[in-house]
Amino acid sequence: MITASQLRPGMAVRIEGQIYEVLESAAKAGGGQLGGVVKTKLRNLISGRFWDSHFRPEERLEELEVDRQNMEFLYSDDENCIFMHPQSFEQVEVPRRALGEAQSFLQAGTTVPVEFFEGRPIRVVLPEVVEIRIADTADPVHTGQDNTWKEARLENGVQIHVPLFIARGELVRVDVKSGRYLERVRLERKKGA
Repeated sequence: MITASQLRPGMAVRIEGQIYEVLESAAKAGGGQLGGVVKTKLRNLISGRFWDSHFRPEERLEELEVDRQNMEFLYSDDENCIFMHPQSFEQVEVPRRALGEAQSFLQAGTTVPVEFFEGRPIRVVLPEVVEIRIADTADPVHTGQDNTWKEARLENGVQIHVPLFIARGELVRVDVKSGRYLERVRLERKKGA
C-alpha cells in the first residue's frame, strides 16, 4: 500500500477492483482548514479509458507489482497487437485500446517491454521517440523560414506536420505521445552512432 502523495507516472494501482496506470500526478497544498489534494490522470489498463481523479494525500492505494518482460512486436489485427517472447517464442495478445494512439508507431521486429499482472499483459512500454520514414509529402522547399509546416504521411499511415525542407523518403524522429515531428535524422550522425 502507498499513499496518494507517493503516486508517480508509470505506476500501476488497483482502485475499486480496476487496474490503472498513473499518467500524471500533482500534489496541491490546501489552505487554512482545507487539506491538500493529489490530482491524477489515470488510464484504465483494461478498457483504455482515462480518468481524472482527486485523492487526499494520506489516502491509501494498492500499488501493483508487475512483471516486465522484453518482447518482440510481430503484428496487429483489428483488435489486438501480437507480441512474442524472444526465448520461449510464446505469443501474447494485447488489446489495441490498451495501447491507445501510440500503437500505430509500433513496427514489426521492434522489442519493447511488456508488463504483466497476474500473468495477464496489462501495458506495453513504448519508446518516447521513434525514427520513421516519410512515405509521402509535397516536394521540399528551401526557404529561410523555420516556422512553416506542411503535411506528411509516415510509412505507418500517420499524418503529421513537418518543416518545408523535409522530402519524401527521409527518416525523421517523432514524439510517440503527441505524434509531433522533432527533427530530421542526419545520415552522418546515424553512421557515427
